[in-house]
Amino acid sequence: MAELTMLEDKIGEVIGLAMASKGATDKCLKFVDDPRVAKSVQKMHDDAAKVEDLGTELVSSYTGKKTAILEKARETKTEVVDMMNTYLGDKPDALDCLEFLTMAEAGEVGHWRVVQTMNEQVHDRELQELIDFVLPMQEEHFQLTLSGSQLLAAEEDAKAPA
Repeated sequence: MAELTMLEDKIGEVIGLAMASKGATDKCLKFVDDPRVAKSVQKMHDDAAKVEDLGTELVSSYTGKKTAILEKARETKTEVVDMMNTYLGDKPDALDCLEFLTMAEAGEVGHWRVVQTMNEQVHDRELQELIDFVLPMQEEHFQLTLSGSQLLAAEEDAKAPA
């Protein structure tokens, strides 16, 4: 297996986060009844699929490194799925799901900013184009999940037993 640079390793992570996001949004859609929240979660699912495809396409040009980067992506996906299952437990509800997605989207924003900062050293034009496309999308996803969490929280009886 090829040895990855720090940047290539981080690219694998962001691809893996997109992979995990598809599964997390699928799971959350099962619990979300509010149509506005469901629409946002579906959008995030569709965007995650696009980001995974674009990231995979990008690393296809990384001669001799594609397999290792995608292995890192799969490893990251597995770690995130494990975290999600631990966080949500056996009986999640829509609010639990949105809170998890909020944390996950904040993590994706952070990871893409790290990739952006590292790319300032190497000036990979194709990677920068992907960053410029994905980063605003991830920031929007964070805001959508935060708003959705707040909307669902406002519908809860704060004095009811947990």
